[in-house]
Amino acid sequence: MGPVRYYFSIFLRRFPYFLIVALIVSVASIIIARALPPTYESQMRLIVESPQIPGNLAASTVNTSAAEQLQIVEQRLLTRPVLLDIARNFEVLPDQQEATPDQIVDALRRNTHIHISTGRNQASLMTIVFEARSGAIAAGVLNEYLTEIQKLDVSYRKGRASDTLEFFEQEVERLSDELDKRSARILKFQNENSDALPSSLQFRMAQQGTLQTNLEQTDQQIFALKGQREKLLSIYSSTGQIVGVGQQAQTQAQQQLAQLRNQLDNQLVLYSESNPQIKLLRARIARLEEVVAAEQAAGSVPADTQTGNSALDIQLAQLDSQIAAEEDKRAVIEERLTDLTLTIDQTPANAITLAELQRDHDNIQTQYNNAVTRLASASTGERIEVTSQGQRISVIEYPVVPSGPTKPNRLMIAGGGTVFGIGLGLGLILLLELLNRSVRRPEDLINKLEVWPIATIPYMRSRKEVIIYRLAWIAVILAIMVGVPAAVWAVHTYYLPLDLIAERVMDKLEVRW
Repeated sequence: MGPVRYYFSIFLRRFPYFLIVALIVSVASIIIARALPPTYESQMRLIVESPQIPGNLAASTVNTSAAEQLQIVEQRLLTRPVLLDIARNFEVLPDQQEATPDQIVDALRRNTHIHISTGRNQASLMTIVFEARSGAIAAGVLNEYLTEIQKLDVSYRKGRASDTLEFFEQEVERLSDELDKRSARILKFQNENSDALPSSLQFRMAQQGTLQTNLEQTDQQIFALKGQREKLLSIYSSTGQIVGVGQQAQTQAQQQLAQLRNQLDNQLVLYSESNPQIKLLRARIARLEEVVAAEQAAGSVPADTQTGNSALDIQLAQLDSQIAAEEDKRAVIEERLTDLTLTIDQTPANAITLAELQRDHDNIQTQYNNAVTRLASASTGERIEVTSQGQRISVIEYPVVPSGPTKPNRLMIAGGGTVFGIGLGLGLILLLELLNRSVRRPEDLINKLEVWPIATIPYMRSRKEVIIYRLAWIAVILAIMVGVPAAVWAVHTYYLPLDLIAERVMDKLEVRW
């Protein structure tokens, strides 16, 4: 017996097994292909458009890339609240009233296919396909998706722009308040230390030098007047005469009074009445006027009543008043010099404190200026988003109601299932043959027992046995060909539809039709 005839005989002997497997798979495939409901697909395409206003003229504050924007839209579109809200408007599932929210959400996500195409120097596209049991439902759900996408895109970009604008408005207000506080601190410090500020240091140092010069001149004047008084007393004690008393047309007090009045007139041209030097000159003038008035009162006495002692007393009184005036002047100068020196000594510390306050103020001012600039940019960016002049998602292809179902491919399912069943049956025969280790050919005797038979005599059936064998074989084949399809149909009808069984199996295997 040749190998082809041998293997054919094996196939015929195990044909019932092959037929059972092939019929089960083929009949199930045909029933599933006929039972699967039609699926309609609707599609829409979106594109991310660039801003209508060039960024170098006015930039939006929402710096989201096109790919990121599409991904954000995708994730927000497939959220549970959005899908449930859409499902309430359409009967997406045939038994939606009995389905749980989780089942509805899973079904919508499973029937929604989103593909994003983006890349460098390429337009960013989004294609959304939805599958439903009718074309109207598929197109309706996609239209709801489109409305939700446009709403999400606008709300997202406007929200980001508004949040940016609100942040910088609050920042400008905060920095403005902080700037006012810093300015108030500087003003308060300057008012509290108005006599010891760095800005007037040069002037006060010049005043200090002038006062020191005046103090030295006053000391010299006091010393000269005291010397003159001692000299006058010395001459009178030694000679009994007063030198130059009758020869003087004006007394020394009158001469000094005239000089001070001239000096006051000159100083009033430069200084106001509140100036310390003006006040000092007026005080000296008032004292000398009292002295001159006393001299005039003494000079009005008759000549025969005057004595040398009276004249001496007058001159001594004049000198004493001049000395007292100079000493008062010296006290005023020393007091003023002491106060001025104290303010000069305080100036370095005040300069450091004022510099720290000014530095803080300048830092806040810089932040405030930057915040104002950014606020202007944020306001422009917010205006761009409000008027929809920035980057946005536009529709290239609107969803339409499909004219016919796109799935399932019944011929492919039925034909593919039949071919698969035939292959599965052949595989079963091959598996059974590989597992069978019994001796059936002379080659098996040689291979297993190393015995070379002289001849082989096959089993010869009688005519009756042949007829009975063939009738039994035909009966088995007929029983298989009738019983297997009937059993598969019974399972599909009375137990569970085969399309649901196949769908559950494919869901477990994560395979789609």
